[in-house]
Amino acid sequence: MARRYTIIIERDEGGWLVSEVIGLPGCHTQAKTMDELIKRTKEAIRAYVESSEEPEISEEFVGVQQIEI
Repeated sequence: MARRYTIIIERDEGGWLVSEVIGLPGCHTQAKTMDELIKRTKEAIRAYVESSEEPEISEEFVGVQQIEI
């Protein structure tokens, strides 16, 4: 059964796209294109989950907000 993961995607100073998987501490990757980023993120998730008998997965993603000050 497929499991759904939430990721945050940002662009760094060098123009790379960087993804972080919510609920999987330390699970992140980067790429120059969105297609490559998604592919690499899926690979990172698989590696993370397979690397541990019981991976640490948080219960629920609440959300992301932008605020202006």
